[in-house]
Amino acid sequence: MPASLAVASPSTTGPTVRRGLPRVAGGEPWPPAGTVATVEAAVPAETSALAGIVVPAETAVQVSAPASAPVQAVRPGADLSTPLPFTRTVWPGTAPRRLTASAEGRGADSSTGRPRPTWTQALAGLFAAAGLGILAGAAIAFVRAFLTLPFMQDFLAAFPGEYHSPFDPTPGFPAWIGWQHFFNVFLMILIIRSGLRVRSEKRPTVFWSPRGNAKGKISLTLWFHQALDILWLVNGVVFIVLLFASGHWARIVPTSWEVFPNALSAGLQYVSFDWPTENGWVNYNSLQQLAYFTTVFLAAPLAAVTGFRMSGMWPKKAERLSKLYPVEWARAVHFPVMLYFVAFIVVHVALVVLTGFLRNLNHMYASQDAVTWTGFWVFVASLVVIVGAWIAARPLVLAPIAKVFGNVSGR
Repeated sequence: MPASLAVASPSTTGPTVRRGLPRVAGGEPWPPAGTVATVEAAVPAETSALAGIVVPAETAVQVSAPASAPVQAVRPGADLSTPLPFTRTVWPGTAPRRLTASAEGRGADSSTGRPRPTWTQALAGLFAAAGLGILAGAAIAFVRAFLTLPFMQDFLAAFPGEYHSPFDPTPGFPAWIGWQHFFNVFLMILIIRSGLRVRSEKRPTVFWSPRGNAKGKISLTLWFHQALDILWLVNGVVFIVLLFASGHWARIVPTSWEVFPNALSAGLQYVSFDWPTENGWVNYNSLQQLAYFTTVFLAAPLAAVTGFRMSGMWPKKAERLSKLYPVEWARAVHFPVMLYFVAFIVVHVALVVLTGFLRNLNHMYASQDAVTWTGFWVFVASLVVIVGAWIAARPLVLAPIAKVFGNVSGR
């Protein structure tokens, strides 16, 4: 047979060629149905190739295909270094470039691929919001009427919403509390952002690994999340040390069982929109005290312990310890703790705004008990820093920082 491979007619008999994947998207399996193979004389060339199939020198494969699917023969010695054209099935990103027909039929968003809400869903959302508003109004009206009852008036008189501890510190907030408050907010916002990104990131494009330990490779987003966690823990340890060294621990640590009935009283007053007396410069009310205590001494340690269990710092060889504390437990607790922090931030900011905005901002950011704009402008400056960090938290900025502590690589 000549050096080139000939194509036989469809009637040629011989063993059936095994069919594989289609050559084009949505096409028939290759080679076409009815294709047979015959073995002829040896080909003098070292190798031959037909559509990417390499044939040994001692045999030549003659491929018979229907006339409707002509096949071009490839001469021996041709340049095979250039790959055959193919249809790309994946691309470096987190969402498909093109929507499927079903997604387009549902009116999907072109940027996310998620179906757009229909007018009935939008209407249902409006009714749900209206229903929640009606329920909230009914709750407020009910609590206001409930508090007018004689026994509730006696309860409010006995437990106005706060108590004074014998360990009450000096009134006011030192400057270090304001700085700690800013660092905590700054780190918490970025931790929540990176944590949600870790949960939603399906195909990371940038990775980090410790020097000398390529097996410890993690996504750059996860590295950023864990680095923020370490800074947050360091900030928390400094806060606890200063809190007990200065005596301000008595502000957030309950020292009497009266904290519980007073917290109930303060909660009812908040719901009734008849605010309890606010004097955070001197003393927190009992509901605030319980909330701060829960956040600092319960939620924060839970977040740290569960995060450490899921991180690469957990000792891999501690099999017995891993069985006693399964990683599934940590995952089941870590995310709800994050939701608690989000809820705490939302409620905390709302009460700061509603119960004396300028004075509260002066307490937190200017260390003064006055109704001026000083604390407000410091607060605005802190927001600019936080928003700038939020925008900058991307691989282009994070990769050079991560390289200082390890190796950064792509996929």
